[in-house]
Amino acid sequence: MITARLVAAFILSLLATLILFPVFIKKMQTLQYGQQIREDGPSRHLAKKGTPTMGGVIIMLTAAIVSLILAGFSITLIAAVAVFAGCGSIGFMDDYLKVVKNRSLGLRARSKLAGELIVALILIILVFAAGVYNPELTIPFTGATIKLGMLYPLFILVIVFSATNAVNLTDGIDGLAGGLSVIAFTAFSYIAYRYGSIELALFCATLAGSCLGFLFYNHHPARIFMGDAGSLALGGAFAAVAVLTKTELLLIVIGGVFVLETLSVILQVIFFHLTGKRVLLMAPLHHHFELKGWSEQKVVRVFWSAGIAFAFAGVIASGRIL
Repeated sequence: MITARLVAAFILSLLATLILFPVFIKKMQTLQYGQQIREDGPSRHLAKKGTPTMGGVIIMLTAAIVSLILAGFSITLIAAVAVFAGCGSIGFMDDYLKVVKNRSLGLRARSKLAGELIVALILIILVFAAGVYNPELTIPFTGATIKLGMLYPLFILVIVFSATNAVNLTDGIDGLAGGLSVIAFTAFSYIAYRYGSIELALFCATLAGSCLGFLFYNHHPARIFMGDAGSLALGGAFAAVAVLTKTELLLIVIGGVFVLETLSVILQVIFFHLTGKRVLLMAPLHHHFELKGWSEQKVVRVFWSAGIAFAFAGVIASGRIL
């Protein structure tokens, strides 16, 4: 029975996005709300300038509505949807300022951080309300635990901030972040089911469906981008599900490609400040391979394959945690 509900959640969100995106794309084209492209990025990306963006709005609407209809309004699900929508709203404001108001930098970094701090505090409160607050972390593959005590709320903030920025950094070429999200949410749907949270399993299934529907229009050459509205929302969802299922450190494994993309940026910045040279041709990592001569499609295929491997590893590791 639960398998049928998970499949239904996946299919309904998939169909909803497939139906809504053509309308949304046409509207964005009419309004001429297109993506701005970094001039210092790979030169072939310049052709993407003006492609409709903010597709994350449709992902948010379909995933939130379908999951609430199918799973109900439990505190656990409300917590996940609140973080998902909260982070997505921050991203939407950033997109709005860039695309509609033509403010190239969008939201200031401190405004984003303040918004994510508020979202993290909401998550902490709802975790308490749901009765699943537990400051003990389990290390993947080992079963060993770490007790954070009073530092755990700060750790939740770090998870929200890190997950949102990791997905945001990865969202740089057609289909990459969307496909990796389908893979990771599918893994988390299984893990949430094993954890005993049907609501979160359904939530992850709807996200996998919505991201797959988005991917239909985002694969190369993309007809629409998710924008910060999508990348921050998806990152927030990953953070919320990891905290609510007590698999916080497992997020590092399942989201391994997102982690590598983030580390590549950190490494590039540190190495440049120390030596004045770059360890990569360009960060994040996917741009490095593009400048090495790989096509976007090859980068995506290789990174998706790595994402599947990380997801399988995470599912296996979850057996020692749940």
